[in-house]
Amino acid sequence: MFIKQAFKVEHDFWRYLIGSVVVLIAALIGQMPLLVAIIWKGIQDGGQGLESITEESMYTMLDSNLFLFLMLISFLAAFVGLYFVVKYIHKQTMTSIATARPKLDWRRIWFAFIFWGILSSGLVLLDYFYLAPENYEFNFEWQRFAILAVIAIALIPFQTSLEEYLFRGYLMQGFGTATKDKYFPFAFIYSMLFIPLFVVANILTDINLLTNLALGSGAIIFGIIVFQALKKFDFFTSKTNESLRNVCKRNWTPILITSIIFGGLHMANPEVGKLGYTIMIYYIGTGLFWGIMTIMDDGLELALGFHAANNLFTALLVTTDWTVFQTHSILKDTSEPELAMIDMIVPVFIIYPILLFIFSKVYKWTNWKDKIFGRIDEPPKDDYKIIV
Repeated sequence: MFIKQAFKVEHDFWRYLIGSVVVLIAALIGQMPLLVAIIWKGIQDGGQGLESITEESMYTMLDSNLFLFLMLISFLAAFVGLYFVVKYIHKQTMTSIATARPKLDWRRIWFAFIFWGILSSGLVLLDYFYLAPENYEFNFEWQRFAILAVIAIALIPFQTSLEEYLFRGYLMQGFGTATKDKYFPFAFIYSMLFIPLFVVANILTDINLLTNLALGSGAIIFGIIVFQALKKFDFFTSKTNESLRNVCKRNWTPILITSIIFGGLHMANPEVGKLGYTIMIYYIGTGLFWGIMTIMDDGLELALGFHAANNLFTALLVTTDWTVFQTHSILKDTSEPELAMIDMIVPVFIIYPILLFIFSKVYKWTNWKDKIFGRIDEPPKDDYKIIV
């Protein structure tokens, strides 16, 4: 029901493409104060502007509270952009991209927030007091922490909510409705082949922006050539294509696509450079976790609460010198950054399934197979209701 309700509004896929661009532009506009502050600081420190600023130095040029505040402003701007996209391009409401219920269920949001906030903080404190106290420093300065708390509580929910509304809501519904198109299997398979190759190329070689643009353009041109060849041979009206549509026209497809995009956008985070690209298993796995949670519960509420708790409690409780959130938190992790495969296996393949099981018992989820692998069929026109 959650994905299918997007059929009730303006859901042409080009609208989702334009909408995504609008949200990106809004985010870039929101980044301008941070960019100006960094350039101004670089000039004050004797640099010549952007050319003297490296990606690593960017995170330490400003006070961490100021940097966090300016960074989070871009998410607030993007959230405003998404609101206008949903309202004016899709003639839809923010509630309808968030839940299949008449309105947001705040009890679900608060349950997930408190549950994961207590559990995740407990694991950090267990590590600090008993398992590896040598890896931490007490970092508490009450004045800076108080400012951090105000900034984090006010703005981090906008960051996490934007990501959930955008990926598990807006784009999941968009890709879900796109599965009805006869060309969708080609676009899906081609993207799933190209994206890993593109990532591997970036890992194995030091590819710059121009080379990335050239590779992307080449992939698009090659895709158009293959598409035209398949069209000429009537592949898209064949039984083979219809079979592929039957496989792709299911809930698992938008869950997978949005999880890969969600994980891929975290490649710019500094921790990827420190820990390596295997951390993408964690990011994509987390996207899958929240996506399954959303589909099973028919709404974003649990993912909204969980994601907010994950980022907010982390920002307030523990920081490091090499993550995207460097804050005046209570504790500082001073251990050398390293990532063992067990660090990927435990959260993605053990903790997340256990959490899904717990939520399933609390909210009485049933019919897992149909919810995750069920068909996405456009409802009859008579079933449509205008969403205003």
